[in-house]
Amino acid sequence: MSRVLPYGQAALLVETDAPLALWRAAARLPGVVEAVPAARTVLLRFDPAVTGEGALTAAVAHLDLAHTPSPPAPTVELEVRYDGADLDVVADETGLSRDEVIGRHAAAAYVVAFGGFTPGFAYLTGLDQALRLPRLASPRTSVPAGSVAIADDYTGIYPRSSPGGWRLLGTTDADLWDAVRAEPALLRPGMRVRFHPA
Repeated sequence: MSRVLPYGQAALLVETDAPLALWRAAARLPGVVEAVPAARTVLLRFDPAVTGEGALTAAVAHLDLAHTPSPPAPTVELEVRYDGADLDVVADETGLSRDEVIGRHAAAAYVVAFGGFTPGFAYLTGLDQALRLPRLASPRTSVPAGSVAIADDYTGIYPRSSPGGWRLLGTTDADLWDAVRAEPALLRPGMRVRFHPA
């Protein structure tokens, strides 16, 4: 089910339970020039010369998001040193051993759902249910760049040193954001990600 809200002169904000499916389907909607997924929404920016708010709202309502094909997407392989400051705490809170936490985190097949928080930070879905823990009650004032972390339903990697409240499992040397690259973000919506213990 989706709820469509006007968002300025030439955009709609769609609240949906399937943001990645809607993001994929948006490429087929006439007049859509940009689709930006988030946790529970997709922003659709459109060309008013091609479509309007009413026509696009009707088109969204007719989408079958349950059967939206998932096109082949590149898989990014990342090596991780499982040396995070919260690894033992995560093991304790989940009732798993350190090795089980590492094994479950590395075994999952992740998909980039959306980006946010800071340039290059990708929210990855597919986290093992056993590892789903809330954010820290008190965020850290500084999380090192390259930190691989978990929070709620997601795993993610801090592209640069910044404050953060996610639980740190490890680190990677991957360059997640490079403004001079053709595609600055290494991880983009729809991509698949696999972690390999270093």
